[in-house]
Parts: sequence; C-alpha cells; structure tokens
Amino acid sequence: GLTQNTSLISIGFVAENNQQFYAEFIDYNQSQCDDWIKTHVIQNCRWLNTDVLPDSLIIENKNNCLSVCGNKIQIKEQLSEWLKQFKSVEIWADCYAYDWVLFCELFGGALHIPGNVFYMPADISTLFLLKGLDMDIDRETFSELELSDELHKHNALYDALVTRACYEKLLSV
Repeated sequence: GLTQNTSLISIGFVAENNQQFYAEFIDYNQSQCDDWIKTHVIQNCRWLNTDVLPDSLIIENKNNCLSVCGNKIQIKEQLSEWLKQFKSVEIWADCYAYDWVLFCELFGGALHIPGNVFYMPADISTLFLLKGLDMDIDRETFSELELSDELHKHNALYDALVTRACYEKLLSV
C-alpha cells in the first residue's frame, strides 16, 4: 500500500521507442495488501493473481515487451540490463512519490540507480496543472488510448502506457 515501508508488487516502463518492461515481484510483502490492493492490483497482475506464486524466475520477451516475474534481486538485474539500451533515461510518472522511492530502493537507494537514469523524475500531474488542466483528470479518458483486453487499470504496464499517452497528448496542448 501507500505507506512509507511498503514493497513493490509490480513495475512497468514504456520508452519513447515503445520498448516496454514489466515485472512482478514474488517477494512483495503480502501482509501489507488490503482488500483494495488485492482486488485492484493483485487481480490485474499476470502471475501474482493466483493462489500459488511462481517459485522460479520467469522471463518473456515478445512484442517489444520484456516481462519478468521474480524476486527483487532478479528483477533489478533484468531492469538494469533493459535500461542499458538507452543512452539516457528521463522518468515520467503519475503521482510518483512512492513509486520513485521504491524504484530507487530497488537499486539500493537514490545514489545507486543506473548512471543513465536522470536522478530527478517528472510528474505528469504537474504537467496537467501547467497546461491549465485538472491535475486529477481521468487519465484513461484524457489519453483516448485503446488497449487490449489483457491489460487493466492498476496493472503497472497499463498505467505506464496510459501515462505515456497522456504525456504525448499534453505536449501537443
């Protein structure tokens, strides 16, 4: 949940060139999951939405998306390798306060994130405000993005795709 000592359940990234990274953490703290998280987050995960968690690393690479299910160390290694394909990485997120701290903690703290990742993330909520729009606007409606039935709101990859679509649309406003 959104608490200071929470753990990552899943993470998703979409690059400008449409390369995607999606991961689910088998070692997330299940005791922190309230009914809302179980219903809206866990049920929209690809591998974690079963009664039995995978016991070994899963890696799939198809349709420009590297998908991983594993523990924190395994996901950190896969994400580090995925990020290496980019000369520089600028992170844009939606209400990123908790997400950014957890992203940094995945690498052992802010001073240890990959060198090509800019150390200051940007928030799409602020961009909405700067463009004179309601920063609490429904992202899916604003983005006008049509996604497959396989992805749903609160799935990390879905949220990343919607955030990117909002960012691209906001740049043209």
